Amino acid sequence: MKYAHIEGIDKPVSRLLQGSIMLSAEDRDGNFRLLDACFENGFNAYDTAHSYGAGLTDTELGAWIKSRGIRDEVVILAKCAHPENGIADRVRPEYIRRDLAESLERLQTDSVELFLLHRDSRDYPVGEIVDALHEAKVAGQIGVYGGSNWLGDRVKAANDYAAAKGKTPFGAVSPQFSVAEMVKPPWEGCTSVSGAQGEADRAYYDENQISLFTWSSLAGGFMTGKFTRDNLDSFTAYWDTNPIGAYAYESNFQRLDRVIELAADKGLSPAQISVAYVLSNNPRYHAIVANWEVEQVPDNAAAAAIELSADEIAWLELKTEEKPA
Repeated sequence: MKYAHIEGIDKPVSRLLQGSIMLSAEDRDGNFRLLDACFENGFNAYDTAHSYGAGLTDTELGAWIKSRGIRDEVVILAKCAHPENGIADRVRPEYIRRDLAESLERLQTDSVELFLLHRDSRDYPVGEIVDALHEAKVAGQIGVYGGSNWLGDRVKAANDYAAAKGKTPFGAVSPQFSVAEMVKPPWEGCTSVSGAQGEADRAYYDENQISLFTWSSLAGGFMTGKFTRDNLDSFTAYWDTNPIGAYAYESNFQRLDRVIELAADKGLSPAQISVAYVLSNNPRYHAIVANWEVEQVPDNAAAAAIELSADEIAWLELKTEEKPA
């Protein structure tokens, strides 16, 4: 496993984070076995959110950390202010404070290393949002804060406000990023920095040393090769049809063809190449992955050790025609 240092966090942060959406209310033993396998394979960072399972993932993750006595060894990325309970726009200071307090209680901890707004409300004054987050940081509840599914212009506005007021700027963002370009958002309010559409935002984040915690590095499973040009009509389950609408377009099939070819050349899986693509782009990029089964963990962890060259990255992005030797 590879690790990164992030200013504001006093421990290394694994470049791969385990997601929590697969944790079950009916199988705590299974949840703990999965999280144990992740930890044993070098994952020390875990992604959760106030909205996931109406608090289930916070609760299960917190129970596991406490039972293993490893709070000082792990990094928690928590998220807040997602639409909930019929309220579409919760990016407001009162919901930020409420969600943070409830997540901390569920997680059985006094603070989290990373705290991100799950959505943005572009018409809401960014200064009030920064004020609420900075308040929580000063109180010792947050190490680093930022936005998930925020566009670069809003992050810049937040950080310009923070600089003018002497407050802490956003230090992390969590957009979608993968070899495949997001053509349509899989869920309302989602943003991506993949492909040409995300170049300006990526440049801003790089210039300002903002860490990226990217989600859906496999484009909802599209980059594993399970979807082909000829089998799209055969999928009916939600978790299959959802990425089809977002990623199943000819330009992305061409990228997938190249991922499959490069994986065969290297004796790796398409999923491993796809995760390696994210991490090889920038040392400040992390990938949130979803190990659903214990057996998947070693292969996903191994992807962190794979280095793709700049030429290989350009070829996967369809920027060059000749495959690098």
